Amino acid sequence: MVNRRLQADAIGMVLGGVLDAMFGDPRRWHPVAGFGRFAAAVERHTYADERPAGARFTAVAVGVPVALAAMAAWLTRRRPVARTVLVAGATWAALGGTSLAREGRVMADRLDGGDLASARAQLPNLCGRDPSALGAPELARATVESVAENTSDAVVGPLFWGAVAGLPGIVGYRAVNTLDAMVGHRSARYARFGTASARLDDLANLVPSRVTAVLTVVAAPVVGGRPGAALRVWLRDGGRHPSPNSGQCEAAAAGALGIRLGGRNVYGSRVEQRPHLGDGDPPVPRDVRRAATLSVVVGAAALGLAFAVRAGVASRSSAGGRAAARVGSAA
Repeated sequence: MVNRRLQADAIGMVLGGVLDAMFGDPRRWHPVAGFGRFAAAVERHTYADERPAGARFTAVAVGVPVALAAMAAWLTRRRPVARTVLVAGATWAALGGTSLAREGRVMADRLDGGDLASARAQLPNLCGRDPSALGAPELARATVESVAENTSDAVVGPLFWGAVAGLPGIVGYRAVNTLDAMVGHRSARYARFGTASARLDDLANLVPSRVTAVLTVVAAPVVGGRPGAALRVWLRDGGRHPSPNSGQCEAAAAGALGIRLGGRNVYGSRVEQRPHLGDGDPPVPRDVRRAATLSVVVGAAALGLAFAVRAGVASRSSAGGRAAARVGSAA
């Protein structure tokens, strides 16, 4: 029975990945938007400018959807078709790889056309930097960095946790990642209240970000890069970024693409000087397209890996059950 559940999870994740590849993010009634409204309501009832309040908020906002997902997984434990459909829908809702690559390509087209106004208007779809004073080189760099980072957040992360924990893993990861986007940034309101959400997101992405970096290194030849160079830049520069996870993805992408990332970033009234990652020239529109292609390939590899892990556990469970049955029969 366990192996049938795991097989349903594996097939559901693949179907969800296919749905994302075909349609991108759901355009209406997106479950993540619904979760955002739920989290905002929880925030209104729990907010206080202190870390304990933020921890309570995070526990409720993550705990409720995970509990519901665990209940749904239990209710479908003997209904593999329903379980497959449920996991497929959750995976589709959690993934954002197709939309991410599409946004990157739109930015490349606008930069190639010299339409800076449209390119600046496009940037908020990818990251939170202030685009008002950015020129074409900085817009290209911001896009490549966002695509690299969000390949982990929007693709590898949910697939990793789906492979590890099935439906509750997918739902829990997306909840954690969404909370980080909502309250995890350094602002006057969330400097203390958002700490728990930000740290939990760091923990949830500790392994997925490094899996993303490994897959980026392996996929480097697809975009004309060399795995050896990508590996060298990742190992050398991955820890220089202020984020314990984003730097892993960005450094590996810089090495795979043969470009240099990092520099001055403006987030509203806050300015950050990021260390340089990589050895090449700053990215140009062609590199933005290559980054989008790299993201798609890494996402496809992650989907195959997640399927292999979940299906492999199912096969081992089935083999173990048969072996136990033979031992019992012999006894």
